[in-house]
Amino acid sequence: MNGLDTQILVPAAVLLVWTMAVMAWMMAGRMASFRVNKVSMGRLPRGFRASDAGDTLSGRREWPAHNYMHLMEQPTVFYPCVILLALGGYGAFDVVAAWVYVALRVAHSLWQNLVNTLPVRAALFMAGSIALFILTIRALLALIS
Repeated sequence: MNGLDTQILVPAAVLLVWTMAVMAWMMAGRMASFRVNKVSMGRLPRGFRASDAGDTLSGRREWPAHNYMHLMEQPTVFYPCVILLALGGYGAFDVVAAWVYVALRVAHSLWQNLVNTLPVRAALFMAGSIALFILTIRALLALIS
């Protein structure tokens, strides 16, 4: 190791692993939909996208795909944020905030993939957004102080 304190990066690594788990969940659901609907991937037209599938990939089996897209959005702010904190310095509060963010993202994923009612999902998203906002400000302060 190069001497860099990496404790703040562990939550980011966990979120990366979770993102790959949701990707696998999404792929399993899509393959099951293709199998149930007797869709041959070799017969799909060139340029086919999942959003073009209509009823073949609709409903509950597609919830993990929606969540996977969400994991490609807001966490793209989280990853550089914790890297900046690792470089600029951080404290125990920052580590806790990073774990809170990751826990809320995992809870959001589980809720969206299994239950998917909007009020709870929105509350989890907002709580995670607040944690991320705090981390973002802390990263800026760590670099300018």
